[in-house]
Amino acid sequence: MPSFPPAIVALLSVFANALTEPTFNKSVNLLAGVILAPGRRTIASALRALGLADDPHFTNYHRILNRAQWFPLLLSKLLLALIIRVCLPAGAPLLLVVDETIERRWARKIKYVGWVRDPVRSVGRKVAITLGIRWQCLTILVPVPWSQRLWALPFLVIPALPPKVNARLKKRHHSLPEWASLLITRIRRWQPDRDIVLIGDGTYASLSLARRCQGFSHPVRLVAHLRLDARLYAPPPQPVPGKRGRKPQKGARLPSLAERIVDPATPWTDATVPWYGGEKKAIQFVSGTALWHRSGGAPVPLRWVIVRCPDETLPPKALFCTDPSVSAIQIIAWFIVRWNIEVTIEEMHAHLGFETQRYWSERASERTTPCLFGLFSLVVLMAKVLYPHHIAVRQAAWYTKSDATFIDVLAAVRCALWRSVNYNTSCSQANSAPIPQELISSLIEIACYSTWKWPKSRTRERIALGTYRQVRSGNLLSERAKRAAGGCA
Repeated sequence: MPSFPPAIVALLSVFANALTEPTFNKSVNLLAGVILAPGRRTIASALRALGLADDPHFTNYHRILNRAQWFPLLLSKLLLALIIRVCLPAGAPLLLVVDETIERRWARKIKYVGWVRDPVRSVGRKVAITLGIRWQCLTILVPVPWSQRLWALPFLVIPALPPKVNARLKKRHHSLPEWASLLITRIRRWQPDRDIVLIGDGTYASLSLARRCQGFSHPVRLVAHLRLDARLYAPPPQPVPGKRGRKPQKGARLPSLAERIVDPATPWTDATVPWYGGEKKAIQFVSGTALWHRSGGAPVPLRWVIVRCPDETLPPKALFCTDPSVSAIQIIAWFIVRWNIEVTIEEMHAHLGFETQRYWSERASERTTPCLFGLFSLVVLMAKVLYPHHIAVRQAAWYTKSDATFIDVLAAVRCALWRSVNYNTSCSQANSAPIPQELISSLIEIACYSTWKWPKSRTRERIALGTYRQVRSGNLLSERAKRAAGGCA
């Protein structure tokens, strides 16, 4: 059975105190099987990859997710500390990116399934909804030696359920900014002395979240989109000596960001900044400081930035940072690196079988997907330990690339697992036959680069959605419809 090299075992020993010894040993074996499994990431496929298909005690591995006593938040804390120790220098700031993704599921027994807005398929004013579980993911941006861009490594994933699902489960509902506020509070407790930058999209442009980030003894910098019609005010005037009464919290209302964009007197500044995909792009920006205020709370000081392209290829966007002392260029650079979390989520779908899990119990529903996200980070950390300077990059005569991607990292870890197998029981030299190099290369390609990507087919989604509606209406399903619903669950 494949096993981890000693360097990886020492890396994984960090989590030994969070689990019982039998659960930890089974979890390490299961982790190796999930890494080697080429398709669906289920317990059964992991056991088959390890050669344990005939193990009569296979249910012990299923109990890791649906019965064993362990705490995901403790594992998230240990994983974050491990990522910082392996990938970041001492005293480096923590760049955290928060975003949400949807795990599309149609199983009736999963309690967390509900109708949520699908931001990927929503275009303009057309809002698309889908049936599944919405997960809020918190990642940390770290440099890796095999790529020029920063990689977003997930370490904390929670279900952000819609109001109707929370009402059905009799749980208190929290919006996405409220969940982000709770998570960043916990991160600040885990890392009390580190500089933290929290980056999000327009969903997290929340005054309550901004106040929470500024309320710590060591404030957290929040960077996100800002609405062009946000209510911005000047600082309050100096108090008049001897004047009685309540002191004003804000000054006069400032022109909106939308008005500044169309105002010909706006002083735009030209700059060239790193852009998406590692490119350089010429932009124009204007920046300033203000107080962001809405009735019901104290104003929040911030620095706002409006970015536009001279060639008008993109519409103007507004950003903000809760630290007014940060430069506009730095705010733009921080927000641009946010796209790395989108790369991570796409790699999860392509190479780690995201949305292929098969579970229905409540505890397994809470644990399986966060563990799968944590697997992405663990694979990167394993590769960082095994190959600290260089990693083999997959090349072909018709395709060349300079930087490694996640499939290269996953293949390198798989190679290390396959090398751990003892082949001393092979036949003697007299009975052996030479194996052509082309065949060996082909076998390595199949074993290490084998992956399975879920087809993005609208037809399959429509079949699954129609199947779910038939289930809700109580109609009897045919075997073909059942297979379609199971394949899309």
